[in-house]
Amino acid sequence: MTTVRAAITQTSWTGDKESMLDKHEQFARDAAAQGAQVICFQELFYGPYFGITEDVKYYDLAEAADGPIVQRFAALARELGMVMILPIYEEEQPGVYYNTAVVVDADGTVLGCYRKHHIPNLDKFWEKFYFRPGNLGYPVFQTAVGPIGVYICYDRHFPEGWRELGLGGAQIVFNPNATKPGLSNRLWEIEQPAAAAANGYFVAAPNRVGREDNEYGDLAVTFYGMSQFCDPQGNLVGDYGSGDHEEVVVRDLDLDMIRQVRNAWQFYRDRRPESYTLIPKP
Repeated sequence: MTTVRAAITQTSWTGDKESMLDKHEQFARDAAAQGAQVICFQELFYGPYFGITEDVKYYDLAEAADGPIVQRFAALARELGMVMILPIYEEEQPGVYYNTAVVVDADGTVLGCYRKHHIPNLDKFWEKFYFRPGNLGYPVFQTAVGPIGVYICYDRHFPEGWRELGLGGAQIVFNPNATKPGLSNRLWEIEQPAAAAANGYFVAAPNRVGREDNEYGDLAVTFYGMSQFCDPQGNLVGDYGSGDHEEVVVRDLDLDMIRQVRNAWQFYRDRRPESYTLIPKP
């Protein structure tokens, strides 16, 4: 049996970047102490979820994909022997920003980036003010725990990207989030399990938790946590994470299940891409 012990984390904004970085370093150390081989943090992990408002001051949180934050955690990945998925605010150049996840292998090698493709522009999710749409495709990264992919928050509403990652060979897809109550609650229950079952892989979805009123006061929303792992049959692996407090959620993923499920549910064999004529059209 090929088992990967994976961790995802959820927390609230502390009020400053340095304490958020320290907190997530401790999350990684705590997960490693539990035997975790891979960890993924929440969306935009070292800052507030700044899509609540449109304010140029948050551009200062962006840094290069090989900048000090990534280098710090790459060194930590090497020390702990742990694969890391780091959801950052990326500056490609001044004025060109992306919502990005950097993937670091267990030896500290930076393998590359995924840039969020689907950018919402909704009340308190004013992301088009902050991010360009992703332009790096749907890469699958060959890591010490096997091939993994990344899809970020609002991306999860679009099944095409989930399928791209499956066709690229991903066995685990990490989907970091900043998701609040409302219409999303039902989608949170069904989208990750549906994607896992439709594509025959594991999905790991961390979400922010708590109310960031230390940054936004009455404008703040309450993120509901409930981080989750789903298996290739669409079942939760263990329980949801907490709905109201920070947590490191650690689960064992039996990768042998992927072959078993795909042999039973032959979705890749029976798909008919030549017949899906409307999908490529804008």
